[in-house]
Amino acid sequence: MTLQTLNQYGHEFQVKALSSLLTHKEFLTNIHDIISEEFFENPAHKWAIKEILKYYDKYHTTPTLETLKIELQKVDNEVLQVSIKDQLKQAYVASDEDLAYVQEEFTNFCRNQQLKKALMTSVDMLKAGDFEAIRILVDDALKAGQDKNVGHEYIKDIEERYRDNARTVIATPWDKINGLLQGGLGNGDFGLIFGNPGGGKSWSLVALGGYAVRMGYNVLHYTLELGEDYVGRRYDAFFCDIDVSQIILHKEKVEEIVPQLPGKLIIKEYPTGRATVSTIESHITKCASMGVKPDLVIIDYVDLLSSRKRTRERKDEIDDIYTSTKGLAKQLNIPVWSVSQVNRAGAKDDIIEGDKAAGSYDKLMISDFAMSLSRKKEDKVKKTGRLHIMKNRYGMDGLSFSLKADTSRGHFEVFPYNADLDDDESTFTPNVQTNAYDTDVDAHTKRIMAEKLKQNTGLFEFERK
Repeated sequence: MTLQTLNQYGHEFQVKALSSLLTHKEFLTNIHDIISEEFFENPAHKWAIKEILKYYDKYHTTPTLETLKIELQKVDNEVLQVSIKDQLKQAYVASDEDLAYVQEEFTNFCRNQQLKKALMTSVDMLKAGDFEAIRILVDDALKAGQDKNVGHEYIKDIEERYRDNARTVIATPWDKINGLLQGGLGNGDFGLIFGNPGGGKSWSLVALGGYAVRMGYNVLHYTLELGEDYVGRRYDAFFCDIDVSQIILHKEKVEEIVPQLPGKLIIKEYPTGRATVSTIESHITKCASMGVKPDLVIIDYVDLLSSRKRTRERKDEIDDIYTSTKGLAKQLNIPVWSVSQVNRAGAKDDIIEGDKAAGSYDKLMISDFAMSLSRKKEDKVKKTGRLHIMKNRYGMDGLSFSLKADTSRGHFEVFPYNADLDDDESTFTPNVQTNAYDTDVDAHTKRIMAEKLKQNTGLFEFERK
């Protein structure tokens, strides 16, 4: 058989591909992630591919002919049985001629079949006007088989692990939080702040974004609730240290301070439920092409995005949105911050624990760092609150801090837990150091650390004070 006699990706090509999958474990390993029995037209081929994949998933090798004969006995359709036997025979007796070509072209075959499937699925989406979902399907099809990176080779890549930029971080405005994060949120990390409605969650994102801009980083801030102009005025209030309700009276100060900021800030509004993670990814790409490559992305807030999945359960859609957001952070290799609501029980607590995350506990599992912002009615009057570390991939969690919060300017100050905070309005002094963080911890933190260490080791006794 010559290349000329092989109809492009037709029956003979598929027989050759089946032969390679049955007899070449290395080929099956390389192609395993993108192949599907749906790509094959012949029902006998579909059955064989399904059995090959099932066997490989369980035993990590190719099935033998004897194994396939045993499974074939479970097929009730006699006509299909005969066809399978015939196709398996053809596959096993196929010559090695052109196998190298078939194996090389098989990725293109899978990609084309995936694209064909995507286009057929897109018909209903087109009628519904869901162009974003169509784009996702087509993009995924075109990307099939492109990832050739096997990962970090532990023994060989020692130097890679210890290069200077092994973990690049962007610090938060709060030294104590930076200390727990080994300096700040790192590239590819997804950070979450949970809180009750009106508790200052969105303002905390302004504080994170404004602090990064002040340090010379480029920030993209996506708002799905508030208008672009209003979010912009919040940033004006943060930078100028003026109450947001009064900032309109101090335009001259805004014009004096803002142009001198070393970083860039783009605020983009999308209506609630009208944007997906892919929408944000496309906008980021557009900004980068125009010379504004982001160092930090802020989404206010992820729950208001639309899912590429259409399910009856909103929980499943939320899980997809959060997984995609984490994937975006990893793909772009930049930190992403967002916020989320707590449930009704959490809104009543002084310290909001992880079980009070609204909607899905999976949010915590997906995130790299999560903390809660608790502010009751009396806290809003006193301008106080509490931060609680719900999850921390890079250090201790379960720690709590007292908070001085001015949500008219986006200024937050973090203190040892149960600190005697003065009711008078505190003066905010921005920390302009890029990676400075406080290693000193209060007694409450020390106690929690001791308790966690004891739980983890079971070897030490600590005196509680």
